[in-house]
Amino acid sequence: MARSTASVPLYLDREVPGLIVKFGAYPLHHGGVGAIRSLGRLGVPMYAITEDKYTPAAVSRHLRHAFVWPTTGTERAERLVEGLLRVGRRIGRPAVLIPTDEEAAVLIAEHQAELTGRFLFPAVRAGLPRRLASKQGLHELCREHGVPTPEAAFPESYGEIEDFAGKARFPLVAKNREAFVRRARPAVRGTTRIATQEGLLRLARDWGERPGVILQEYLPREDAEDWIVHAYFDADSVPLAMFTGVKVRSWPPHAGMTANAYVVDNPELADLAARFIKQIGFSGVIDLDLRFDRRDGRYKLLDFNPRMGAQFRLFENEAGIDVVRAMHLDLTGRAVPEGEQLAGRRYIVENIDLPALLAYRRSGYTTPHAPDRANGTELAWLAADDLRPFFTMLARFVRPGAKHLYQMWRDGRRGRACAG
Repeated sequence: MARSTASVPLYLDREVPGLIVKFGAYPLHHGGVGAIRSLGRLGVPMYAITEDKYTPAAVSRHLRHAFVWPTTGTERAERLVEGLLRVGRRIGRPAVLIPTDEEAAVLIAEHQAELTGRFLFPAVRAGLPRRLASKQGLHELCREHGVPTPEAAFPESYGEIEDFAGKARFPLVAKNREAFVRRARPAVRGTTRIATQEGLLRLARDWGERPGVILQEYLPREDAEDWIVHAYFDADSVPLAMFTGVKVRSWPPHAGMTANAYVVDNPELADLAARFIKQIGFSGVIDLDLRFDRRDGRYKLLDFNPRMGAQFRLFENEAGIDVVRAMHLDLTGRAVPEGEQLAGRRYIVENIDLPALLAYRRSGYTTPHAPDRANGTELAWLAADDLRPFFTMLARFVRPGAKHLYQMWRDGRRGRACAG
């Protein structure tokens, strides 16, 4: 039987494959590898869309076949739908779709009619994932349903930025307003801290006539702690698997992908997430980023990813359930076993945690809720039963990866310098 923490073996429907769906070029994606392993270890035939034949996902021993389909994430929806249907015909039987990015999640939601029959996926209101992935859409939903979120402005012109700058409280944070322009025409490379009015106006000159940014309240690192929620909700927006954890490190520091995190029980946070999902009527897998603001004692929702998060394998319950397994079980008509989450479990992304560790030591940031000692560790890349993804990651990461990390670090410094 596949490796699992469950005392009773899990039996998924091995007649229903899984398909990892990703658009855009990001070959070193540990979330996709984690999903392939999670279902593949239980005998589910796994397929994946990959950039080429030599990505870590493509060489996993748990993958039945890699469909090489290079995309940018900016293609017309009709072309992407037709490509998905072509992949589905090659698989030859309905497969559970597992999107790893917002573009894929939104495409599936907005083209359910064309994809139904060839694939299995949660039925969700067509426009909801796009709105949740949008910084402005999420902000509006939070306000509508009383969910705490940082104060934010959405300027429509340089003139509005000038007016805003005259009364804004600095520092503040700039982010791309829509997840779907980050590949085609990003205003900023990522979350950018802006220290002064002059720095904001200087950056804004490059944002064009209609700046696609959100200018958001800055929550000071010394007064905040980063939390994550992963869950799977059924067609009635009832959580069949719910997990909470605290983020210890990310890369780039304080604003990027999770590099190190722990499972920590947080009933208040789980309740906040469950109530919000019920109110908006979402179904499927979620990955939420929240920041606990010690100044007012509230959890503030920063990001809502309407799909599997890259670090989802941090979370598993006593029955061996993670969010991907919960989705496959539910969509194939099987019960999802209940169980307490494995508190104290740790997750490490090997290729980004070391630079993150060095950066966090310099910053002095601490995570009071992180356990002193891990109760088990899940590595993103290295697995004894599936070594090839780890070595493929190393081969592809050492030169371009180091260059990419350096570029992210340099962009962060440049952003702080020009904003200061």
